[in-house]
Amino acid sequence: MANPFLVPSELPYGLPDFAAITDEDYLPAFEAGMAEQRAEVDAILDSGPPTFADTIEALELSGRTLDRVSRVFFSRAGAHTTPKIEEVRAAVAPMLAAHADAIALDPRLFARIAELHGKRGELGLDPESLRLLERHHRDAVRAGAELGEADKERLSAINAELSSLSTTFSGRLLAGANAAAVHVHDPAKLDGMSPGAISAAAAAAKDRGHGSGFLITLVLPTGQPVLESLTDRELRREIFEASIGRGAQGDENDTRDVVLRLAALRAERARLLGFPSHAAYVIDDNTAASVDAVAAMLADLAPPAMRNADTEAADLAAIAGHALEPWDWAFYAERVRRERYEVDAALLRPYLELERVLQHGVFHAAEELYGIQFHERHDLPTYHPDVRYWEVFDADGTPLGLYGGDYYARESKRGGAWMNALVPQAGLLGTRPVVMNTLNIAKPAEGEPTLLTIDEVRTLFHEFGHALHGLFSAVRYPTFSGTSVPRDFVEFPSQVNEMWLERPEILRRYARHHETGEPLPPELLEKLLASRAYGEGYRTTEYLAASLLDQAWHTLSVDDTVEDVLAFEAEALRKAGIAHPLVPPRYRSTYFNHVFAGGYSAGYYSYIWSEVLDADTVEWFAENGGLRRENGDHFRRELLSRGGSVDAMAAYRAFRGRDPEIRPLLERRNLT
Repeated sequence: MANPFLVPSELPYGLPDFAAITDEDYLPAFEAGMAEQRAEVDAILDSGPPTFADTIEALELSGRTLDRVSRVFFSRAGAHTTPKIEEVRAAVAPMLAAHADAIALDPRLFARIAELHGKRGELGLDPESLRLLERHHRDAVRAGAELGEADKERLSAINAELSSLSTTFSGRLLAGANAAAVHVHDPAKLDGMSPGAISAAAAAAKDRGHGSGFLITLVLPTGQPVLESLTDRELRREIFEASIGRGAQGDENDTRDVVLRLAALRAERARLLGFPSHAAYVIDDNTAASVDAVAAMLADLAPPAMRNADTEAADLAAIAGHALEPWDWAFYAERVRRERYEVDAALLRPYLELERVLQHGVFHAAEELYGIQFHERHDLPTYHPDVRYWEVFDADGTPLGLYGGDYYARESKRGGAWMNALVPQAGLLGTRPVVMNTLNIAKPAEGEPTLLTIDEVRTLFHEFGHALHGLFSAVRYPTFSGTSVPRDFVEFPSQVNEMWLERPEILRRYARHHETGEPLPPELLEKLLASRAYGEGYRTTEYLAASLLDQAWHTLSVDDTVEDVLAFEAEALRKAGIAHPLVPPRYRSTYFNHVFAGGYSAGYYSYIWSEVLDADTVEWFAENGGLRRENGDHFRRELLSRGGSVDAMAAYRAFRGRDPEIRPLLERRNLT
């Protein structure tokens, strides 16, 4: 059979034909796609004097085969990998880096782009086309197009090694997390866990070949949800230590050597490109604009966050009646919520069933706010039986795109939650979006309901905010599609979407008992909302610790030498004033996938940077009547539909009518 990636899919919306794709198709498709794009670029170079159409638009049209296979492959590698996929990923990473450099660093291509850029005011371009020309020129300069040949050669070698190292980090982390799962033989040790969670742990043990017992699998962050409920303190300690020990066990899954090499190479690349550090290079292309601006914000937030964490720790120690340890925090914080606010997380779960949360919460809020409709499709091929698709229609019945959901954890899936586009919207290509949300919810035993924690509900709303950003994209050029915005802006729309989970008119629809259908009691709802502010000291401190750790690694220069990952981490947190003995970073260096294998290197600060915009926007919605179509249409028109086709902060000002204010964020996090 012909390789399915070599021609566009004929399925609705160009959905990849997962029924036809095999693991053996990926590498040949990558090779063919790179050769095809190289030939397309050669045709651009041979096309005579440069024009916008035969250079910039032609670049946008190039590489369609490579784009198709890349989007499917990296989605599969994260969500449902196999040994063959891992083998291909290791092989193709340096090939892709070299291919990208061959195009970005081609002096003939850059000369064409630079010539057009120099006379851009004379070309009569519309605003989006002008922005695209400026984007291609800026990207080429940032990629090293103006370097000498020797520096270009070194830069290409660095990029190839960085790509391989990121793949290595990701692979070791997944294997290490699977190996660190805690196998429990005695059911009595699971006291405090809900029946559904115990059933899921039994199913996980069986699925991973243990035969009997219960397997406590690890989520990506340091904090493990099960620590809230387990009464067995020794088991809590075991799970906590398994979590923070990932990547630092001295075995084949140890990531410390990879972390050191990644940091060193990123610093060297930054110096080649004219920046003092990798963080300076990254942030120069974001809305924050400078390392100093990020450092100032994080430094301002750290002291009040630590004070709040100290206050919370004193509360917990008084309740515990003994010296508190990090593995005790979540357990006693849950007790405070129960006693002070009379909110028991275990009592909430029966009201938070996945299907109802999805249909009557996530989807319903979007229907009310934007007028869109969702119709599930059971006739489309998937890469795993757990994957589902919905066709999305606009308010006037026009087909908008496809939304996919892959919600359950499995051994072949990396931790965390994310959104990705299998097909990006682009007018130039005539494509409508196919977007996926991927989560890691423990799958219950056959026939049992999927009951969520309130944090999992929040994650569902958050990731769906990213999906809406992709679905509502209305740009001409693929470079600007959907979530292709600055890293410290991309989390803003998704964080805004979290607000609807606790709006009474939405929560009352989805928070119903999975057996009786009874709504969440109003008094429990009121207490849940009142308890929201509790724990902000811990949450802000663990987040800031991770953000400052990211900055510490990526503000290193080529002249700095680090030999011990854990010692560097401890000193960096101490110097930043965020080394709380009971509040470890949300991610420690050895399992910080966002920055060592994802796209957030030097950019993990972006969550709280975006939250300034988010909190200010939530206030705008409240001032303007909340869940109203007029509000949704305004947010969609000025922000969600624009992608990267306009300046991010200009889009925000067009939406809000002014620059963002930080006050709503400080009030939300009890930092005033």
